[in-house]
Amino acid sequence: MLHPVRRLREALLAVALASTALIATVPAAQAAGAATPTAATAATTADATAAGSGYWHTSGRQLLDEGNRPVRIAGINWFGFETANYVPHGLWSRDYKSMIDQMKTLGYNTIRLPYSDDIFKGTSPVSVNTSGGMNADLQGLNSLQVMDKIVDYAGTTGLKVILDRHRPDSAGQSALWYTAAVPETTWINDLTALATRYAGKPAMIGIDLHNEPHDPACWGCGDTTIDWRLAAERAGNAVLAANPKLLVFVEGNQSFNGSSYWWGGNLQGAGQYPVRLNVPNRLVYSVHDYATSVAQQTWFSDPSFPANMPGVWDKNWGYLFNQNIAPVWVGEFGTTLQATVDQKWLKALVQYLRPTAQYGADSISWTFWSWNPNSGDTGGILNDDWTTVNTTKDAYLADVKAPGFGAAGGGGGDTQAPSTPAGLAATGTTAATVSLAWTAATDNVAVTGYDVYRGGALVGTTAGTSYTDTGLTAATAYSYTVRARDAAGNVSAASAAVSATTSGGGTGGAGCTAGWHIDNQWSTGFTATVTVTATTATKSWQVGWTWPSGQQLTGSWNATVQQSGATVTATSLAYNGTLPVSGSTSFGLQGTWTGGNTAPTLGCTAS
Repeated sequence: MLHPVRRLREALLAVALASTALIATVPAAQAAGAATPTAATAATTADATAAGSGYWHTSGRQLLDEGNRPVRIAGINWFGFETANYVPHGLWSRDYKSMIDQMKTLGYNTIRLPYSDDIFKGTSPVSVNTSGGMNADLQGLNSLQVMDKIVDYAGTTGLKVILDRHRPDSAGQSALWYTAAVPETTWINDLTALATRYAGKPAMIGIDLHNEPHDPACWGCGDTTIDWRLAAERAGNAVLAANPKLLVFVEGNQSFNGSSYWWGGNLQGAGQYPVRLNVPNRLVYSVHDYATSVAQQTWFSDPSFPANMPGVWDKNWGYLFNQNIAPVWVGEFGTTLQATVDQKWLKALVQYLRPTAQYGADSISWTFWSWNPNSGDTGGILNDDWTTVNTTKDAYLADVKAPGFGAAGGGGGDTQAPSTPAGLAATGTTAATVSLAWTAATDNVAVTGYDVYRGGALVGTTAGTSYTDTGLTAATAYSYTVRARDAAGNVSAASAAVSATTSGGGTGGAGCTAGWHIDNQWSTGFTATVTVTATTATKSWQVGWTWPSGQQLTGSWNATVQQSGATVTATSLAYNGTLPVSGSTSFGLQGTWTGGNTAPTLGCTAS
């Protein structure tokens, strides 16, 4: 499948446009259709304590703000830092504050800012108009200092910012995250520099580690020079070491097991080979998806188009959301809308992302490409005058906008709390875990998640009706309650309490013990992690169990796992069988369940 080298011409076009725009420009606050800073600031004062506050984290497929309210990224890409302008485009024509105000007025809640590593070299912005007081506070600043201004002002208006490492340098996109001129060490150092620079500024909620990895980048192949999944782990953990509150956005690649998709859009391997970060609840998977104005693809000419598209998206990235594995963010999607097929594609994709009025923040997040009109293969939300809006294109996105960060109806009138969860029960225990399950609550719009409390303290959140509490003390009694919440942030009364006592030690056999932990559970499936701990030095190990309630294995990683009837055996691989005394390793699996998902009793033997 051929993929065009996209957007390289944007830098050349930007300089050409800037040279004419600088001859005579009008301050954006005076331009027709542009909101004034005063209006936007006033509009967001009331939002200061609304959904979206603080740093964000994840729970299953949902994003949550610092108050554990579900939120949805519904934003726009504003490119330019990654080009030879070293600053967002359009500042030759307008004030940056009026641009951000207009984004907010149109109902976008997040800005994705692409950049290249060149901006860490003290680059000076090109083509910033400061005549007549426009962009006055940007005079004399380097590129990173301009970025500071944009992040800070976006925060005052209530918008969030995601930084996107778009290119190693301003010359163009790279297939891998490093080049001969920009090695991996530079990439990681620059990412951690940004994480440190914006620590304490929750307007900047996270970093997209690298834009559009593509062949020869692989996913899960194990070659550290080309395995994008492993590189994302190295970089993501470095970012989180610098600022553990940030979200880490990891794009897909191009190919997996012979199946090819858009650059950055193939996440087929993430289920089998998930990205593993040292800080939990910080991973968001990201994809890019485009229409025929970028490139023709086989699925556009399928006789069933556009009815075939949900299946295409399910296969490549939607399954991560559908199976409650992790949040998915469509970091780029766009089209000129000139072709009928593109119009059908965009309409189908918007519905697939799940309209906010119907689903609230229990939806797929997105940032449209682009705000800029000078993207040659898609155009933008702004027209070529950099002021008026392409209302046709903007209207396609109306159903999935979320100016209130995702509450149904944009955060307006829903004040009804969900019903109280019933039937809370302990479904299994080990020496360090308690597994819980309950009956789903109901709501006038939709229940979007549950908060789990141990002894009155919040210990976790989940989108499903089960949860496993970990890190507990053996032979100890614990008490739990659960509350349901909806997309508007309404919270139910606490459920009746249930008590459970952990066992006296890990389940095991000769030479090792094994512990079971449900990571995610949804209506028909689940993922789980099994931790193996050596009681004597081992060269290999095997864990076995019998499913107690009809579970069926569908996939595994970090072990050879096989099922025969209800019996399952998991055997170590060459790289994780050798363990010292008290050393541990883990493997993961995915399965289906019906009627119940009771934790199995594990047996572990080592040699």
